Amino acid sequence: MNYLAHLHLGGQLPAQLLGSLYGDFVKGRLQGQYDPQIESAIQLHRSIDRFTDSHLLVGAALSRFSLTRRRYAGIVLDVFFDHCLARDWAMYADQPLERFTSQVYRVLAAEPQLPGRLAQIAPYMAADDWLGSYRDFAVMEQVLRGISRRLTQPGELGHAMQELQVLYEPLSEDFRLFYPQLQKFAQAQLTVDI
Repeated sequence: MNYLAHLHLGGQLPAQLLGSLYGDFVKGRLQGQYDPQIESAIQLHRSIDRFTDSHLLVGAALSRFSLTRRRYAGIVLDVFFDHCLARDWAMYADQPLERFTSQVYRVLAAEPQLPGRLAQIAPYMAADDWLGSYRDFAVMEQVLRGISRRLTQPGELGHAMQELQVLYEPLSEDFRLFYPQLQKFAQAQLTVDI
């Protein structure tokens, strides 16, 4: 799962929203350097990643990609699943996407000590409405291009959009089957933490 899904699944309190994002930017053991609610949300982020990575439906979705793209298929699928979530937001959320993303951006803007690279990208995330823009399939190309710049072999993400166009319907169906299961898992984890 990518940013939008983690934010959607990780709880709606400000500390939970922060921790849901921190999970992509904070590595290693958590040793009390963050608020306990933030650390709990980071742990949930990591649990969601483990659940997702080991799920049979996700494995089947990944196997749809050509062998040449298989190495980075997980990245492509994470971004595509965020597109599916944004596109079909009303099926999975109680509030409009615009209201949700505005809340996230306010929480980020109010936090004076964002970790590492998140501090650098948060202003751009809000200014360009990264989370809301996932609704537009064409935006996936920009997102994947941005990710490829951080890879050691950026060419491997080349032509991913062409493959996503071909796989659009089957991967969308994979998401429709998988995401409700992920929601149940995340909700159960949140209930345990309360």
